[in-house]
Amino acid sequence: MSDLENALIAIIKVFHKYTKCKRDKLKKAQLKALVNNELSQFIENIKDQETLDTLMLDLDENGDMEIDFQEFVTFVAMITSACHSFFAPQQ
Repeated sequence: MSDLENALIAIIKVFHKYTKCKRDKLKKAQLKALVNNELSQFIENIKDQETLDTLMLDLDENGDMEIDFQEFVTFVAMITSACHSFFAPQQ
C-alpha cells in the first residue's frame, strides 16, 4: 500500500480505537483522550473544560453532542491544513 493509503487506514483505526462502542461516535471525554494521546505534537493538550467545550461545539455540526466520523475527518483535515506549511518542502 502507498503512504497515503496507510495514512487513511490509520485515521480510521484511531477513530474506532476511541469510539469503543457500536454507536461509532466520539463523546466529549473520548475526543479529549484522542487529542491528548494521538495529537500531542500538533495540538497542546486539552487541560480545561472550556477548551474542550469549544472544540466540541466547533466540530459537532449536527448538534448531537457527539463527533461522528465525518466530523472527525473534518477535524483531521483542519489540522492537516494548518500544519501543511511547516512540513512543506522548502524551495
